Amino acid sequence: MGKTRFQIAISLDGYMAGPRQSEENPLGVGGMRLHQWVFALEAWRRNQGMAGGVVNASTPVVEEAQANVGAVVMGRNMFGGGPGPWGQNPWRGWWGDTPPFHAPVFVVTHYPREPLEMAGGTTFHFVTDGADSALRQAKRAAGGTDVLIAGGADVLRQCLAAGAVEEFDLHITPVLLGAGERLFEGVGELELEQVRAVDAPGVTHIKYRVVG
Repeated sequence: MGKTRFQIAISLDGYMAGPRQSEENPLGVGGMRLHQWVFALEAWRRNQGMAGGVVNASTPVVEEAQANVGAVVMGRNMFGGGPGPWGQNPWRGWWGDTPPFHAPVFVVTHYPREPLEMAGGTTFHFVTDGADSALRQAKRAAGGTDVLIAGGADVLRQCLAAGAVEEFDLHITPVLLGAGERLFEGVGELELEQVRAVDAPGVTHIKYRVVG
């Protein structure tokens, strides 16, 4: 039976994005620093269709996070394109013509839109009746494999508050952002079991299971 899970990089002070997010700066001021550890990894580059890269203690963590994903859920802000109606030439995502998801992606939005089929097995479906509906549709599409909640912060917090998340990986980086989007703000009480901790160059990976 598949799991509902997420993985996210956060700062030491608990932010998953910096302040003043915009279409030009989607991770906010300083937010890109949270992900520097992953960009050189062979496992990450391979999933992006890129060659080369390094192998280190982060490699099995990233490979596990990418494996067994049958469907993805994300919010409108993560998909991008700005707020409001989609317009005449609607945004097609940040990831080019071959997005790295290789699975159906369910985008939570207020504005309807026809599915967007891309190369490499990714089709974006636009869900206008909430994160719960997106999760239900993703579970059906996953067919017993995992559902990955890709973000952003609002969708992750909704899913945590609803008790829909079974496990998650935090990639804790030695960065202080001071402001921005907090992952655990307003999610209520969570009872967690630590599954593992991995020390790697520029990051510490901690996996948690939600037990209550």
